[in-house]
Amino acid sequence: MARSVVVLGSTGSIGTQTLEVAEWHRKDINIVGLAAGKNIDILEKQVRTWRPQIVGIAHADAAAVFKDRVRDLEIEVVSGEDAAGIVASYDDAELAVCAIVGIQGLIPTIQAIRSGKTIALATKEALVTAGEIVMDEAAKHNVKILPVDSEHSAIFQCLKGHDMMSVERLILTASGGPFLKFSKEEMETVTPDAALRHPTWSMGAKVSIDSATLMNKALELIEARWLFGIDPDRISAVIHEQSIVHSMVEFVDGSILAQLGAQDMRLPIQYALTYPSRGKGYGDKINLTELGALTFDEPDPARFPALRLGYQALRVGGTLTCVLNSANEEAVRLFMSQRIGFCDIARLVEEAMENHDVLEASTLDQVLAADCRAREYVRMRAERIGR
Repeated sequence: MARSVVVLGSTGSIGTQTLEVAEWHRKDINIVGLAAGKNIDILEKQVRTWRPQIVGIAHADAAAVFKDRVRDLEIEVVSGEDAAGIVASYDDAELAVCAIVGIQGLIPTIQAIRSGKTIALATKEALVTAGEIVMDEAAKHNVKILPVDSEHSAIFQCLKGHDMMSVERLILTASGGPFLKFSKEEMETVTPDAALRHPTWSMGAKVSIDSATLMNKALELIEARWLFGIDPDRISAVIHEQSIVHSMVEFVDGSILAQLGAQDMRLPIQYALTYPSRGKGYGDKINLTELGALTFDEPDPARFPALRLGYQALRVGGTLTCVLNSANEEAVRLFMSQRIGFCDIARLVEEAMENHDVLEASTLDQVLAADCRAREYVRMRAERIGR
């Protein structure tokens, strides 16, 4: 019987690739719900291909236009801030792909968990901002969370059959992004267009900028802490420029297991969609004889301070991880609109963290309040920077 799936964030990079993987396995996967923001052109194509039972659109004006376009189809269309949550809770689905970028994906992820669905999690911010809450909800509702990020999927695969007591540390790999060899002075003048040109991965704009600053890896350190229930001091990151080894697990006896694969997000997406089975892969594959050298280096905290901030937030915990994420989201938005410089992103995040009184992050109210304060602080400081 086909697995029924809803995709939250269906028009984004992960969402569109998820539907591509689903097409490969159409006999085994049935898309019953889609949720998007306002890109109704892509959404309409998806809807006409999959004929889902429910569609959610965050922007009401876009939803009104969309309803008119698909009036020939028998589908339920919901709109507004709660649209993704309604799709996430849809009764006829057993698995939810959570791929909404940013903290906007937190509430829909929790709603999907509360409805008892298995979670294929690409919205790392849900765990970064509210990891304790999300994992407590998953335990309460006996819900399995399957990682979609390539790094966490790799760790998940390497851990299979092993007890966490046998694990010495988790090692996340980072490509280093487009500015790996840049000096601090050169990074001061990089443009949004340059930051979007990732050397090995094809990703959405926000994730591409985060990869360029290494903030993406900072967020992934925190995500790993919650996904795998491991002490912060047993998680680390290394630069692996080739992006072939997606992450590693070191065990107490000194053995290291690594997962290798092409730079293709469809591979971890497929593993989450078909788990615990492994379906036939139709994406890119690696040829071991053509790889050449695989290198691993320590990140430079002087040139990539975002990673240092990630370690700090990871160890302190509480609402500081939310501040790290939310200040970064706001700073990236300002950088993309050329209101601040590239290196201002980490500077503003660090200032927001330094000016935050840390709470436990045991309630959504605490998390959402920290989110608002961090964004407000970054906007205020950005006005003084000016460009």
